[in-house]
Amino acid sequence: MIQNFQIKNSVIDQIKEISLEEKKFRLKNLDVFNNEGFPNNKNEEWKFTNIDKIIKTNFKKLILKKDINELKKFDLITNFEHNYIILVNGRLKSFNLDFEEKNEVNISTFKNNNFDFKKNNTLINLNNALYNEGFSIKVNDNYKMKKSIIIYNFFTKELKENMINIKNKVILGKNSELHLIEYNINNSKEKFFNNTYESVFLDKHAVYKTISINENRSEGFFHKFSSNTLLSNTNYTAYIFPAGLKFNKVDLEFNLEGENIDCSLQSASFLKKDEHQEIRTKINHLFPNCKSYQKVKNVLSLNSKGVFQGKIFVKDKAQKTNAYQLGKAMLLNDESEFNSKPELEIYADDVKCTHGSTSGSLDENAIYYLMTRGLNRKESTSLLIDAFLNEIISTIKSKSIKEFIKLKFEKQIYGH
Repeated sequence: MIQNFQIKNSVIDQIKEISLEEKKFRLKNLDVFNNEGFPNNKNEEWKFTNIDKIIKTNFKKLILKKDINELKKFDLITNFEHNYIILVNGRLKSFNLDFEEKNEVNISTFKNNNFDFKKNNTLINLNNALYNEGFSIKVNDNYKMKKSIIIYNFFTKELKENMINIKNKVILGKNSELHLIEYNINNSKEKFFNNTYESVFLDKHAVYKTISINENRSEGFFHKFSSNTLLSNTNYTAYIFPAGLKFNKVDLEFNLEGENIDCSLQSASFLKKDEHQEIRTKINHLFPNCKSYQKVKNVLSLNSKGVFQGKIFVKDKAQKTNAYQLGKAMLLNDESEFNSKPELEIYADDVKCTHGSTSGSLDENAIYYLMTRGLNRKESTSLLIDAFLNEIISTIKSKSIKEFIKLKFEKQIYGH
């Protein structure tokens, strides 16, 4: 069990080819982390997820550096045509844009040019101090990508008690469009900790659609903070299917910095024994005439824990805001737990903002009805779970991608 996890400044000295400004930035962030440690439930944003206790209980140590970047072979998805990026333990290994105009899309290893210091989440400070992997995508103005990009995000089997810090950046130019699928493939059977910071910028009239799903169940412990800036007339759509990881917290913040923005987030998850999943969102409506939509659905089995914290902030000048937020959970037994904390902070008077949270066990009347039609209890339960979660999947517009996601999701739930 980890007691006091401290990182020496000499770790920063070992990072090659960084400027004096970047070194100071890393050291400042490292100092914050060493002083405060992993977040715990004294922090309101970590009220239901004491990551300090979770890390210290599940890890004897955390290895900061280990060069594990080999990938002997991999199989591309054949369900539909796509571009792709290959990441191995967070490191950009290769990419292919055969369906696109090459000079309109730029993909490269992440290089940081933002050294603004903030102190509000020590996992971000930890990432700022130690990041050494990640990618950048930039789509030029007026270019709409012809095919989706799949990020094949591989984690190798040798990972054991490693800690990986990754930074990614996505920039969409004016009137551009990108569809991105993050496909996590974890070959490790051991526990490791993956800490990701992502920044997304959508210029005016840009369209961004993203899906995140895991190939398999694993012992991985994942944290991701996503900072999103959306300008006028942009459209952002996200689907998160986080099932499969032992621990996962997805922390998303959106700044709607213009009018006529449409921001949508939906998630569906099936949690098995001892798994812990949290989605925390904050959507800042800063200008008039914008929409946001959030729906998070969880099915929880033995000793699993699901959390949804969602906050909608509406500035005084953000009139005509239309914001919706809902968290729903189906608890399969008494040992499972769902925590929901919806929040509204509104300073404008001409808005439509609604939020809600519901949780409950299986509907025994529905079970009985299905069993009188010839199904057994297990089949009836599966049918109700499918109907509950597939409401999210059914809203994906692409038929081929929808079928692919459905197959992977069913594999996560039923193991076949």
